[in-house]
Amino acid sequence: MKKIVLVGAGGKMGMRTTANLQANEDYDVSYLEVSEAGIARLLEKGVSVSKPEEVLPEADIIILAIPDIAIKSIAAKVVPQMKSGAMAVTLDPAAPCAGHLPKRDDVTYFAAHPSHPSVFNWEPKEEAHYDYFGGIAAKQSIVCALIQGPEEDYSVGETLAKEMYRPVTKAHRVTIEQMGILEPALSETFGAAVVTVMKEAVDTVVAKGVPKEAAYDFFLGHINIELALLFDQLPGGVFSDAAQKAIVYGIPRIFKDDWKDVFEWDNVMDQIEAIT
Repeated sequence: MKKIVLVGAGGKMGMRTTANLQANEDYDVSYLEVSEAGIARLLEKGVSVSKPEEVLPEADIIILAIPDIAIKSIAAKVVPQMKSGAMAVTLDPAAPCAGHLPKRDDVTYFAAHPSHPSVFNWEPKEEAHYDYFGGIAAKQSIVCALIQGPEEDYSVGETLAKEMYRPVTKAHRVTIEQMGILEPALSETFGAAVVTVMKEAVDTVVAKGVPKEAAYDFFLGHINIELALLFDQLPGGVFSDAAQKAIVYGIPRIFKDDWKDVFEWDNVMDQIEAIT
């Protein structure tokens, strides 16, 4: 049985992780939390908080379930207390890419992040269907990276990550740099920005007099089929000739010619530094 210490157990991601690890008999989990609100949330789930000096030196794995902006300062306190050969797990790639993990050659660093349930995910039960975030009932894939440490530690980290984010369909192994390109660059800097503009476009149409319900239904239905066509959900399906002409008309009027530069590593690092 591996000894786990969950740092930030009473936060948003900490509570999700707590819920999924509580009943796992393969892990002996201790919980660390400093905020009164977080401690109260844990107590509601029947979880008591441990003292750092008692559990950190004995831990096989430490999970840093804390915001990117706080990892540098908290890791500086936690990592020096880890025993040699232990593993520290981050839930995002930003802090490791930014160099915010203390230098210790005798510990393993691992990162794991959820993909979240796909828009094409099918769930037969209502609870799973409406689990948009994942980690509760809806299945999802995850991405994992062994940042430093012996190769055999990868499987240890992946096994834990599958429990943290369960139910998991597949764990994709990537490098920490590739994970940084996926988030924040692809999923947030690009994806969230584009979706935000999509919402602004619908709001603009509504402001021009189109009934809101009609605009939502029409746009979201079209987005669904367009995603299906582009992401291999309808083999052989293609846009109509009219739609293809509209795409050619729209792209240069909506996107800057150099928009793909957000995925160049120097720009990815700028994004990472901005959020850490």
